Amino acid sequence: MKSRLLIPLAAIPLCVGMVFAAEATKDATPTTAQANADLLKTLPMSDRKDYEDSKRGFIATLPNMNVKGADGRTVWTLDGYQFLQGKDAPPTVNPSLWRNAQLNMDNGLFKVTDGVYQIRGFDLSVMSIVETDHGVIVIDPLISTEMSKAGLDLYYQHRPKKPVVAVIYSHSHIDHYGGVRGVVNEADVKSGKVKIYAPDGFLEEAVSENVFAGNAMSRRAIYMYGALLPRDAKGQIDGGLGKTTSLGTVTLIPPTDIIKKTGEKRTIDGLEVVFQMAPGTEAPAEMLFYFPKYHALCAAEDATHTLHNLYTLRGAQVRDANKWWQALNTTIDMFGPQVQVVFASHHWPTWDNAYINDYLKKQRDTYKYIHDQSLRLINMGYTMDEIGDMVKLPKSLDDKWYNHGYYGTVVHDAKAVYQRYMGWYSGNPADLHPLPPVETAKNTMDFMGGVPAVIKKSRDAYAKGDYRWVAQVMNMAVYAEPNNQEAKNLEADALEQLGYQSEAGPWRDVYLMGAYELRNGIPKAPAVQTASPDTIRAMTPEMALEFLSMHIDGDKADGKNITVNWVFPDLHKQYAVSLENSVLVYNEGKLNPKADVTLTMPKDSLDNIMLHTTNLDKEVAAGRAKVDGDRAKISELLSLTDQFNPLFPIVTPRP
Repeated sequence: MKSRLLIPLAAIPLCVGMVFAAEATKDATPTTAQANADLLKTLPMSDRKDYEDSKRGFIATLPNMNVKGADGRTVWTLDGYQFLQGKDAPPTVNPSLWRNAQLNMDNGLFKVTDGVYQIRGFDLSVMSIVETDHGVIVIDPLISTEMSKAGLDLYYQHRPKKPVVAVIYSHSHIDHYGGVRGVVNEADVKSGKVKIYAPDGFLEEAVSENVFAGNAMSRRAIYMYGALLPRDAKGQIDGGLGKTTSLGTVTLIPPTDIIKKTGEKRTIDGLEVVFQMAPGTEAPAEMLFYFPKYHALCAAEDATHTLHNLYTLRGAQVRDANKWWQALNTTIDMFGPQVQVVFASHHWPTWDNAYINDYLKKQRDTYKYIHDQSLRLINMGYTMDEIGDMVKLPKSLDDKWYNHGYYGTVVHDAKAVYQRYMGWYSGNPADLHPLPPVETAKNTMDFMGGVPAVIKKSRDAYAKGDYRWVAQVMNMAVYAEPNNQEAKNLEADALEQLGYQSEAGPWRDVYLMGAYELRNGIPKAPAVQTASPDTIRAMTPEMALEFLSMHIDGDKADGKNITVNWVFPDLHKQYAVSLENSVLVYNEGKLNPKADVTLTMPKDSLDNIMLHTTNLDKEVAAGRAKVDGDRAKISELLSLTDQFNPLFPIVTPRP
């Protein structure tokens, strides 16, 4: 059978002497087909409002939705998604997710209301364009410059070509600012010709999220968005918030104007904007804003057409459901009486005042319900995993399509509430210091009669449709015997069926990516990098030192004592840096008179060294950097750092 995947199938010998070839994707089992068919009967498929709203105001789209970068590489395409045009969901796709995937196919330039337009289907996120007296405001310019430029060019083909006078970043996630250089240039921002508005804390949160844990998040994002899966009914069909992520140039221009308080107003080229702060909701730094002239509310990402994440599967700080519902409650109080349209940075808008208020209330109540019910169960002594299975939305909330779990889910959102209040420990002493995964797996397999016996029992469980259990126990078999391809294949089969049944796009993607790697190994593909050049340049010296600190290998550094004075003359900043007790510590504003070495360089030189476009020797030779003292100490310090593998294993143990 010919593989549909991107990597040739491999044959891997088992330790028991047999050979099982890695396998291609499978069809839905009768159990999965029946589960999806049964679900379909419970869904309000006769409600076609979203199909109408997702097309409302359509003006035009690109004749060929295949956008390339300067190097000729495709950064965005909807090619391959044509299979979604079929009316009914195939057995390999949850019918609710199939519906969402069809809706997210609507793409192009849309009129939201007089003066407000959107570019949809050009990226995971949506870019909005609001007309002012003499120009336009761009809201959330997508992930990459190629896509934001393509979107703005399409707008200009059908509307007057007025200049961009302002950009608004609604929050600190990369899909809401990464394409900024596609719509404005930094010179205009620095001159004051263009202003960039952002919520308080935006730059710190945007930079730290994409750098500090960026390597791990980037690796996990490959799973979450199914980036390497084929686009078909057995592969990636949708990301829940949009089709998937673009692969173009990620940029960042720091904001010029910071919004700090709810109720703040700005007049941008004659157009009044009223802001509402919403920190700690969908992002640590987030805000909503209202345009009184147009009776239009931008809900950022706090109210969309899905239940959102309280915890994102790529990994990030847990979000606060309590703040989320309170923010939406404030939104209703501030703007509910007059708002006529709500648009967000994902999905399509919502119109009509009465419908909008009901929509906002039910989204508010969904987050509050998950918060309150999770806490009720926490205080009854239930554990995180139990609560994830126990919390169910009431019919009044679950009946609404926009509360369905296309991106977040009730299961992992309820677990997020537990994590936020209680942390990782269940309270059971047996969970306090368990054995690490590989040792646990080996002992468990031994207690259960060995891997071959467990595989035999697991095949019986698989035949009964008990896919969650098969995935769990086969994961332990794989950790016990990493070269056992039969165990990998069976785990992959179970994960695949779980993916086929998942309503959430990210759940489907992580299950299918796990199956993909179990069958074929880690792909030899370029890693996703969230730390773009602009992100690196936006780092403060303190952030750069923290970034260096987290690379220190504690064992290698044990017993080392290194002191460095670090001077940035262009910033008028200086730091005394010391490595002692395997910890890198820095103090700003004073130098150590007994330091081993003093390093003087402008911030640009540090940025370029971090971006690997130069090195310290070149900067010294060019006269841009200066080293006084024992230069070998710098080399010694760098020798104590680790390099992060951007494609570390996820479904198999580390070698």
